[in-house]
Amino acid sequence: MDTSTVPGAELIQVADIVAREKSIDREEVIVAMEQAIQKAGRSRYGQDRDIRAHIDRKNGAITLERVIEVVEEVEEEAAQMTLADAQKIDPTLGLGDFIREPLPPLEFGRIAAQTAKQVISQRVRDAERARQFEEYKDRVGEIVVGTIKRAEGYSISVDLGRAEGVIRREEMIPRELLRQGDRVRAYIKEVREEPRGPQIFLSRAENQFMAQLFTQEVPEIYDGIIEIKNVVREPGSRAKIAVYSKDPSIDPVGACVGMRGSRVQAVVNELQGEKIEIIPWSEDTVAFAVNALAPAVVSKVVMDEDAGRMEVVVPDDQLSLAIGRRGQNVRLASQLTGWYIDILTEAQESERRQEETRLRSTRFMESLDIDDVIAHLLIAEGFVMVEDIAETPVEELMTIQGFDEDIAAELSRRAIDFVERETVRINGALDDLKVTDDLKNFDHLTPAMILALAEKGMLTLDDLADLDSEELVEHLSSFGLTDQDTAGDIIMAARAHWFDDEDAADDAGDVDEGDATGGASAE
Repeated sequence: MDTSTVPGAELIQVADIVAREKSIDREEVIVAMEQAIQKAGRSRYGQDRDIRAHIDRKNGAITLERVIEVVEEVEEEAAQMTLADAQKIDPTLGLGDFIREPLPPLEFGRIAAQTAKQVISQRVRDAERARQFEEYKDRVGEIVVGTIKRAEGYSISVDLGRAEGVIRREEMIPRELLRQGDRVRAYIKEVREEPRGPQIFLSRAENQFMAQLFTQEVPEIYDGIIEIKNVVREPGSRAKIAVYSKDPSIDPVGACVGMRGSRVQAVVNELQGEKIEIIPWSEDTVAFAVNALAPAVVSKVVMDEDAGRMEVVVPDDQLSLAIGRRGQNVRLASQLTGWYIDILTEAQESERRQEETRLRSTRFMESLDIDDVIAHLLIAEGFVMVEDIAETPVEELMTIQGFDEDIAAELSRRAIDFVERETVRINGALDDLKVTDDLKNFDHLTPAMILALAEKGMLTLDDLADLDSEELVEHLSSFGLTDQDTAGDIIMAARAHWFDDEDAADDAGDVDEGDATGGASAE
């Protein structure tokens, strides 16, 4: 095809049509055409030559020329020329200038035309991908609607109109059947640039997909009057959403449910029948946890803030309801509140409390030579170990109902004597067992705990560090260590010297290397 026979207006018209169809800039299309013509020109006049094409943006006229750079020393003969040779052509030329030689119009053969078409297509695809990325990179967190183009076992391709998204298998709602041609709503989870172009990753299983659906259905959420505090889901099965109203006159749960359940039902339908529980959020952690465990009735909550755990006691007939099918209710409640939740029945809690009381009472009676009445009074005041009594001033012990100054002073003396005797006994036992000093001096365990471990064969700090949290709880549960997170912290403290030793070795290596370098320099 002879380029001189192509009407300029038609060329510009083609550029306009392509730009409009692909939703990209007209200039991008014209630049792609110029690059295609340049590539064909190099094929005709030589690949090592600097061939440049220009299309007039108004009339579409094509200009083809060879460009030669004026340099001090020629490295590429086909594209460069020395200053002396250049000034023979034009005395006004200087270093860095360019000589432009017009070339005759190209005649496109079949191969050249195909090459030009490929270049234009690739440039248009690249421009289209760049436009898609720019359009969607800031839309993460939005809900989009598209048509399913391809439905495969591991992923679904969704036509979004001006782009294409993908829903991977793990981001689908389990057991949901989506077919080619179906209209589908999805949450934009991530937009990422990849070698094959921008990828728009969609999700229907993401927690925030449900949050955005409620935002669309509930005007009060959209307007900011009601705030979604947290959402947790087991997609396709059950979900909990915590909501809070900034306006005391508006019930956040009622607003989300809607008239005759219309609002929540619209979300349920979109999520393929997923059971949704709307929970009123509260600043009171206990009240929030009680709400989160609904529909189960809660009798008592005991919190351990340091460990981030709470113990929830429910009536015996509420246990299965509180735990839920396969532990679903308590698991979602734990995720919603951010607390680890243990569920106990009233009977289990009573039995455990009685056992703890019996053990403490026995310990106090044997250690202090007192009767069960005084022992129970001490337990009622919150004393757990004899050491607690030894560290308590006599004046404070006197405040216990039924304790006068003589009883308080005698209790304090007996407790102090017991602790001193135990210290001597334990230290002697640790020496006999040949426990190393690093374990003896480990601050995170009491001497009695260290002895208990030593009697089971753990004689060094490394022996303690080799345990896992479950093993440590098993060994020291009689001392009140029942939380695996706390046990894990103790084990990590025991392992700290490993990392200190590694750092010291690295520092020593750096010093040795420096000394070696210094020695070489001195020579």
